[in-house]
Amino acid sequence: MPRSGSVADYPRHYCGLFGVFDHAEAAQLTYYGLYALQHRGQESAGIVTCDERRQFHVHRGMGLVPQVFSTEVLERLPGNMAIGHTRYSTTGSSHLRNAQPLAVDCARGQVAIAHNGNLTNAAQLRHELEQRGSIFQTTVDSEIIIHLLTQPGRDGDHDLIRSLRRIEGAYALVLMTTHELIGVRDPHGFRPLSIGRLDDGWVLASETCAFDLLHADFVRDVEPGEVVIIDRNGLRSIQLFPEHPRRAFCIFEYVYFARPDSVISGRNVHQVRVAMGRQLAREHPREADIVVPVPDSGNCAALGYSLESGIPFEMAFVRNHYVGRSFLQPTQLIRDFNVRVKLNLIGDLVRGKRVVIVDDSIVRGTTCRTRVNSLKEAGAKEVHVMVSCPPHMHPCVYGIDFPQRKYLMAANYTVEEICRYLKADSLAYLSQEGMVEATGLAPDSFCMACYDGHYPVPYDETLHKHIMEARRTQERTLGETLIQEDQQQRLF
Repeated sequence: MPRSGSVADYPRHYCGLFGVFDHAEAAQLTYYGLYALQHRGQESAGIVTCDERRQFHVHRGMGLVPQVFSTEVLERLPGNMAIGHTRYSTTGSSHLRNAQPLAVDCARGQVAIAHNGNLTNAAQLRHELEQRGSIFQTTVDSEIIIHLLTQPGRDGDHDLIRSLRRIEGAYALVLMTTHELIGVRDPHGFRPLSIGRLDDGWVLASETCAFDLLHADFVRDVEPGEVVIIDRNGLRSIQLFPEHPRRAFCIFEYVYFARPDSVISGRNVHQVRVAMGRQLAREHPREADIVVPVPDSGNCAALGYSLESGIPFEMAFVRNHYVGRSFLQPTQLIRDFNVRVKLNLIGDLVRGKRVVIVDDSIVRGTTCRTRVNSLKEAGAKEVHVMVSCPPHMHPCVYGIDFPQRKYLMAANYTVEEICRYLKADSLAYLSQEGMVEATGLAPDSFCMACYDGHYPVPYDETLHKHIMEARRTQERTLGETLIQEDQQQRLF
């Protein structure tokens, strides 16, 4: 069984996209838009603006949005058009050179791009482009799209459509030229992207919660396979794939990734999660005294479980909202501290009680084990672990950092074995059918490959394993480097 305290127990976020067209304070609006989307990526952030002279201005940095941008920085980003990006790397290492948006100056003019997702044919396209003489400056998929866009062609729309039809996998894109803002979703619609209006201008965002912060009006979602082009003439739409391939929206957006105040495909995320909790209570009733969520991602489902079961809801875990990003540490003591520092238990609420603890997912299980142990140490009589999604059995190849099967607990152990490892009195997962029913949408609307192994877009399994192993090596190396730097600083 895994050791306690791993920092990779929960799936990590991928990226947040934002774009503004025709607003005098484009950079400031993009800053606040990215702030609202911070949960989608915490490694780096960037903004590219375009001024009235059709010149690009770029600022990118490592860290959270308020760490990367100050008032002085934003004042150096003039223009009434901008795109922004918050990043968690699923391909490409965690370095400033891989921060987005990427901006290039080519024969066609200036182009900037921000990307959320993973291209399943990235290696093939990169090799092909390098054979033609392309020189890559980063290791991210997004640069492949830039190189495709700058290949010789006949006109702007034709080049864009031709390039987008070459790429495969999961992608939501926000692009900017010197005169237009462009939003794109892949034909299966893996990743979310929405359109809004702000005064006389337009905005694009990964989630509608960014519109709420700016008091922008939600217009609609970008449809799967759709390209929306916004310029002085307004918005026009191009459908990349008129045959309309099967939709495959990532259902884990509803389970975990999206903010509860966002609306996706017409469904409020909070309400969907409450419905998942209600369904979980119907499928797996327990005799208990209180229902306790794992903050913050388990809050909504735990509320639903409480409402359906009639068992009182208690916020027994208090989250520390000022915990920064954790890196792999050299000792078990520090690993355990990294887990415990994020949540603290109010022991008086659980002492002598039968507790249902609700979490959104169990990937490796080590953090969940720590939570169960905390409840038992505080005197809980029983601890029943309820998970508001099915067991994760397969890796994600479309942009979520679910690891290889050998690292996924549910792929290697039975529910009974996992329960014993957690030292819980019982463990239960929401069924796949119940999860889909809670969304109110059709089962063929979703990608659920991480649960059932049915991948909507083919991928090279060997290549994916190579990429994931390379990423983990980069993470270990980066963590060791930071530790060494910290130790050296303490010597002076």
